[in-house]
Amino acid sequence: MRPVRSISARALGPEGGRDIARALPEEVPVAITCNGTTQAVMMCSPTDLEDFATGFAVTEGFARLDQIERVEVIDLPQGIEARLWIAEEAAVALGARRRAMMGPVGCGLCGIDSLDQALRDLPFVAAALSLGLAEASGAAEALRAHQPLHDQTHAVHAAGFFLPGQGIVMAREDVGRHNALDKLIGAALRAEIDPACGAVVITSRVSVEMVQKTAMFGNPLLIAVSAPTAQALRSAEAAGVSVAAFGREGRLQVFTHPHRIREDQSDVA
Repeated sequence: MRPVRSISARALGPEGGRDIARALPEEVPVAITCNGTTQAVMMCSPTDLEDFATGFAVTEGFARLDQIERVEVIDLPQGIEARLWIAEEAAVALGARRRAMMGPVGCGLCGIDSLDQALRDLPFVAAALSLGLAEASGAAEALRAHQPLHDQTHAVHAAGFFLPGQGIVMAREDVGRHNALDKLIGAALRAEIDPACGAVVITSRVSVEMVQKTAMFGNPLLIAVSAPTAQALRSAEAAGVSVAAFGREGRLQVFTHPHRIREDQSDVA
């Protein structure tokens, strides 16, 4: 399935009406299965689904990268299956905490079966990454050059991996912000990129789920174009993740673990 579809519409305004064709993003139900058992169903853009399945499995705690034996993406009449085959010890552990969820686009909490799962314990990220203010404040703007689906549709999110001195080296897009981040994480892990050596950059607000996925990835710095929630900051503080937002024109607001951003240029409020 193509990620973009041209749809006819009628544009109305003071000058009258006219027929137009508008590029809109496609979304499709994607079932994530582990060893034949469905673990989650998410509405996704139908691209980079091997990356998505890998990233989702890691960030949701289904399996570590070294426990994923193979990934298959199967087109079915009713949607797509991303089939993960994982090591037996991971499958046994997963059976004890299996969940199935079906929700709106990219919803990271739909279907969980206890409140404990919503605010789960996270690994502490102690990586000593350091970015200068100029680089960090320009990271979100740099991501704009890596969003072809957004340029076509203006209706998808993106997540990118930013390396000091190199800029955005990898990016993924999806109709769901959580899905875009999972795709990025899966792609980075499969490419054997060290998550501690750069920053994750996202085009959305910072919710607690985005912090959870970043921490599970082992990444120390999350940069967003929009605001974090208070709960996201509590989770980030506890997990050792630096959260920064509103980067533009040499300015940046850093909310947690600010030591990872060097104040190497003036920042007059």
